[in-house]
Amino acid sequence: MKKKNLKLLWMVMVVGALLGGCGGKESQPAADSAEKTTTSVQETASEAQETVQAAALEDGVYSADFDTDSGMFHVSEACDGKGTLTVKDGKMTIHISLSSKNIVNLFPGLAADAEKEDAGILQPTIDTVTYSDGITEEVHGFDVPVPALDEEFDLALLGTKGKWYDHKVSVSNPEKSEPEEGADAAAAAHADLEDGEYTIDVTLKGGSGKSTIVSPAALSVRDGQACARIEWSSPNYDYMKIGDETYYPVNDDGNSVFEIPVSVFNEAMEVVADTTAMGNPHEISYTLTFDLDSAEKE
Repeated sequence: MKKKNLKLLWMVMVVGALLGGCGGKESQPAADSAEKTTTSVQETASEAQETVQAAALEDGVYSADFDTDSGMFHVSEACDGKGTLTVKDGKMTIHISLSSKNIVNLFPGLAADAEKEDAGILQPTIDTVTYSDGITEEVHGFDVPVPALDEEFDLALLGTKGKWYDHKVSVSNPEKSEPEEGADAAAAAHADLEDGEYTIDVTLKGGSGKSTIVSPAALSVRDGQACARIEWSSPNYDYMKIGDETYYPVNDDGNSVFEIPVSVFNEAMEVVADTTAMGNPHEISYTLTFDLDSAEKE
């Protein structure tokens, strides 16, 4: 009888141990599942936070501060520490014009991930900035996705020596950009033009009729704003004026070339150009008419 009881007790202990072992094996997947669920919830919460922050700003174009953790990585001094923040369909992107062309690429993340296959490396644009003394310079610009306002996020950069560096940046203090005089007409006129590079027919009138400009002209559309590249038939134009704004040549050799904003299409736009061809500088009034129907995307 005692032997039977001992045998029965031994069997109970074996079964218990087996059940305990099965329970232990099941507990790890359960922990993994919980961890995956937590990660998924955190990612969803992060995406929701980005959407809420973007929703707080209505779709449009803003001026915003762009701060970095390095004095070697910053926007051009001509931009006063700011970039152009665009909010569209719940997504935020800031365009920044840097201080030179020494930064080749940017990557929204860590440097270690920038070298992975299919990494979303940001390609530069060529921006022309104008300093307070009228001097212009070509620099690299970038369109940077903004996950959140007033919070640091990772933005790695690639230098001219081919090495990636980690940096932290932040975007803050968005202020809605107020349209300039005549901008409503321009916005309505180029509403059908997506951002990109175009050619467009342009007609010059005014002056003595001896000077001409190259047509078609190059037209760049970015964030709903159009900028034309005007090349004169003379190297003697040293500045152009549109309203109170003065624009200087973007080239050093050859005929004078200017990059100017287009405030209206299919209507005469008044400009002033200063020429030194007659010895003393002389301002001449002209009009430029940009034919929207002729715009062709390159």
